[in-house]
This record gives sequence, C-alpha cells and structure tokens, in this order.
Amino acid sequence: MVHAFVAVVVSAGTERELVEQIREHPAVTEAFVVTGDFDVIVDLETETTQELLRAVTEGIRALESVGTTRTYVCLADGGDGHGESRAT
Repeated sequence: MVHAFVAVVVSAGTERELVEQIREHPAVTEAFVVTGDFDVIVDLETETTQELLRAVTEGIRALESVGTTRTYVCLADGGDGHGESRAT
C-alpha cells in the first residue's frame, strides 16, 4: 500500500468546490481546505506508485482550478499498518 499526501494550490474561491470534486476519486481517503502556503491537503492510498501517479495527475492536477501541487509519499507511520511502526 502506498500512502501519500498532496498539497494543492487552487484558484481563489474554488477551495470548497475542489475539495468535493477531489473526494470523489477512489484513491482519496480525505481532503481538507487548509491555511498556509497551500489551499488543500489531500490524503491518498493506492496499491502501487503507478496508481498514485495516475491519481495525482489524472485525478487532481487535471481539475480546472488546480495550480501547483506537491506530493509527499509516506515512508513510515505511527503503526496503523501502512508503514513501519514506531517503537514505544
């Protein structure tokens, strides 16, 4: 399983509509409007990196109001089965 976050810059005023569109993609587990350098953060899970690439390029970047995106692939996590567990 590949788990990643995508930070997205969108056209002003389109954040909420875009989040609803993004949430419809099957690889998206959640999407949020946020403050800061980016407007939207997307949480994705796919079986392969190729599926992740398609989800980002065809499912997010292809949307009309999307500008810059940054993809962050998880290498390890808190132990929920998606990566290496942290020792406690």
